[in-house]
Amino acid sequence: MALVLNEEQQMLKESARGFLQEYAPLAQLRSLRDERDARGYSAKTWTQMVELGWAGVLVPEAYGGLEFGHLGMGQIMEEAGRTLSASPLFATAVLGVSALVLGGSDEQKQKYLPALVEGSLTLALAVDEGPIHKPAQVALSANNNDGDFELNGEKHFVADGHIADQLIVSARTAGAPGDNEGVSLFMVDRTAPGVEVERIIMADSRNSARIKFNKVRVSEAALLGQRDQGLTLVEKLTDIGNAHLAAELLGIAQEVLERTVQYMKERKQFGVLIGSYQGLQHRAAHLFSEIELAKSVVIKTLQALDENTDDISLLASMAKAKVSEVAALATNEAVQLHGGIGMTDEYDMGFYMKRARVAEQIFGDQRFHQRRFAALSGY
Repeated sequence: MALVLNEEQQMLKESARGFLQEYAPLAQLRSLRDERDARGYSAKTWTQMVELGWAGVLVPEAYGGLEFGHLGMGQIMEEAGRTLSASPLFATAVLGVSALVLGGSDEQKQKYLPALVEGSLTLALAVDEGPIHKPAQVALSANNNDGDFELNGEKHFVADGHIADQLIVSARTAGAPGDNEGVSLFMVDRTAPGVEVERIIMADSRNSARIKFNKVRVSEAALLGQRDQGLTLVEKLTDIGNAHLAAELLGIAQEVLERTVQYMKERKQFGVLIGSYQGLQHRAAHLFSEIELAKSVVIKTLQALDENTDDISLLASMAKAKVSEVAALATNEAVQLHGGIGMTDEYDMGFYMKRARVAEQIFGDQRFHQRRFAALSGY
């Protein structure tokens, strides 16, 4: 399949760009940070996103969604990267929806998906228990207790976990931490007795959460997917998450390049435009070439998700590793080519650099996915 967007996908991309630049510019994130907003995102902007249908892009039409596919959602994520828009889009409309579509029962889909589409429900995926992404290293226990399950343990770095209505939690129902078998997923009400949520404001001014589970009881109906086989679903979800994070990182890289090139056309040093220096032109040209390569791998990965090909995990790791590298290069170059002022809070480049670093760490950084790619390739 050609690595290009069709007409409808291109229209969605342009529509998302126009909306986000007008209603969710970077200035909104700066304001949320300075005011230490309790939510960490604009409720009004999220409502507008829902009205545009973004919450239902990945939801099947049978449940009220648009069923527009991952390549379509990837365009929204890319444009959100350009403006650093803070919203429940990734946690709810990408990860939450995918978890229900792939692992939910008919009853769960009927209960949750329409509510997601209309914006009355938010979700968060809680899978990691340490500073490094290790999906099999699950110690949080789910012991069977009189027909129900009792959850005990902690989850760390749960994106938007402090505002989610429901948590999708990986827990160990058998075996020991590190075992691939014995992991199950549960839907847990964030306000249930025994759930303790600590909000953590990250370096990028976004929100994460540390969540403790102390004798939290859930029924068997809360089980998402097959018991003891949840790690397979977790890996599918993190592949999806990494593909969309790569799209966001691509948007960041493109935006900082465009802003930096514009700055080079305006900034004079010793009476000469800095953009006239060949050495700086070479650096900008190299970054442009790397971004073009990144575009291809992101589109290929999103297409693979829509077509459900056998190489999704390989492509997802390739995309996350490559685009993380490119976004790091882009933000480093942007700060350097802006000179000392690029490091100040007055300018926006620092925001892009911080978000790129945090987004890279979610579900495995560049080195994690380089190793995973090598292992999946037989090395």
